[in-house]
Order: sequence, then C-alpha cells, then structure tokens
Amino acid sequence: MRLILLLASMSLFLLAGTCNTDSRASSPELKRLEGTWLHAHEEDQDDVRVYRPNTYAFPPSRGRTGFQFDHNGLFTQYDIAPTDGLEGRKGQWKAEGSNVIRISLDDKKEPDYKLEIVSLENGVLKVKRVE
Repeated sequence: MRLILLLASMSLFLLAGTCNTDSRASSPELKRLEGTWLHAHEEDQDDVRVYRPNTYAFPPSRGRTGFQFDHNGLFTQYDIAPTDGLEGRKGQWKAEGSNVIRISLDDKKEPDYKLEIVSLENGVLKVKRVE
C-alpha cells in the first residue's frame, strides 16, 4: 500500500519548467510512453524486460523498479532505496530513431544508456537495454 501511495504521489507531482518544443512526444508511439512504468520481472524473457503501468494489479513482490517518461523530456528512474521503498533519480530522455530512447541521469552515477522498444501494446512495454 505504501508503494502504491508513493508512486501515485510521484506521478502527480508536477515539475515546473519551460515549454519544450522538440519532437520527444510527437510520434504516437512515443506519446504512449508517457507515464510511470514498473518492472513486471515475472514476465521477462531472456534480455527483454517487461514493464506495466503503475496502475496494474501486480502480484506480490519484494520490490519493483521502474521509470517515468514525461512529455517534456524529463525522466525519473525508480530504484529500490536502502529503506526498501523507491528512490527516484531524475534525468532526461530523448528519442534516437523510431524505437531507441537515450536515458541520461542527472547524478551521473552511471553512464547514459539506451532502451530499445521491442513492443508497446495493450499496456505492456517490452524493452532491451542496448549500449
């Protein structure tokens, strides 16, 4: 319950910023990325990771990582915090081609990385991490 409340409050929190006119969410596919996605690790297949919206009725788990894509290029990566909750790390996302997203985290604790969108349909996002 605490996790659901935390995620709901994070997704409702609006960040003040300037208007961004780039093409991050101009394609319908990229527009569908907007929102908070949590890792449905039970559904992973080989190197393809499966994510579902944070509103999905997940089975019990000892924690779920995830991320949030905002329309203006802002990104939040949710990692398991030392206190077993979620810890958000801010950054940016940018499309590189039709199915690759580059993620840059502000804290620079890890290098930028790319996610290849394998599929996005029926509320299921499947991605591969590529270098």
